[in-house]
Amino acid sequence: MTVVGPFGLSVRDQALEADVQTGLAAVEAGLLDATKSDVPFITEAAQHLVLAGGKRFRPLLVMLAAQFGDPYAPGVVPSAVVVELTHLATLYHDDVMDEADVRRGVDSANTRWGNSIAVLTGDFLFARASHTLADLGPEAVRIQSEAFERLVTGQILETAGPQEGRDPVDHYLDVLGGKTGSLVAVSCRFGAMMAGADESVVDILTQYGERLGVAFQLADDVLDIASDSHESGKTPGTDLREGIPTLPVLHLRAAAAAHGRPEDLELVDLVDGDLTDDTRHAEVLRRLRAHPALEQARRDTVRYAEEARAMLAPLPDGYAKAALAELCDAVVHRAG
Repeated sequence: MTVVGPFGLSVRDQALEADVQTGLAAVEAGLLDATKSDVPFITEAAQHLVLAGGKRFRPLLVMLAAQFGDPYAPGVVPSAVVVELTHLATLYHDDVMDEADVRRGVDSANTRWGNSIAVLTGDFLFARASHTLADLGPEAVRIQSEAFERLVTGQILETAGPQEGRDPVDHYLDVLGGKTGSLVAVSCRFGAMMAGADESVVDILTQYGERLGVAFQLADDVLDIASDSHESGKTPGTDLREGIPTLPVLHLRAAAAAHGRPEDLELVDLVDGDLTDDTRHAEVLRRLRAHPALEQARRDTVRYAEEARAMLAPLPDGYAKAALAELCDAVVHRAG
């Protein structure tokens, strides 16, 4: 049994392990090739986050989904490069929007080179993803463009906030479906489609990916409140400090609005205050960790992960299906 990919996914079959490892190594080489430019500075900026590493969650899903057809089909690795390039490009843009200082343990591109270079480098990666995508045929271009539209729409909706009368939790879950679920769904879809899997299998894996992507992001929301830095590798309460509305905070606000309990209203006031103050920040974290809103966010995470797992039921049993189910367990474990 070998551990590969994000979350320490265990692969219990040597043939599957070989396919996944070979595929991911080819994706890594493809990412480096796709981010090269005749201008050395552009290469440096474009490879900044590639070389910083990352989970390669989306390419892993491409490789696992491809197991339901021919995992060595020529379109499998390029499609994984496309989804990872797209994901990386969004990170450059996200860091500008969030004014982030660090990404994957290194200075963010906007910190190192400024916002303009970071935005343009993200655009460069989108262009390179499109170049690779063009070789995969018009259907792949259509699928990716629709996913990209959803991704950008999710980002816009997050920035704009919920419309008057819209439940903020429902709005947020829709945002995550676009921002995160869409590209994870395409990863599964491309893997199966490029491998020549049956259309019914492609559809099942697409729906699985959509739900898993949302669960993955919700687990991050829970971790931001519940974990210590040793568990998660990131500073607890980072999103909280930056004023990013995550699911536990949205559930807190909903409880305060619905019931008006003084302790909830007081905690909302603390959350809305200056959380750059370390003492105040620590107090908010302590109280949120004990609040039912955090457990409610955990339940939402489990629900999406279980929905993802349930989607796999019609697929033939085997090591690839078991690995996809294990990813659902891993997401829940992260939020546990």
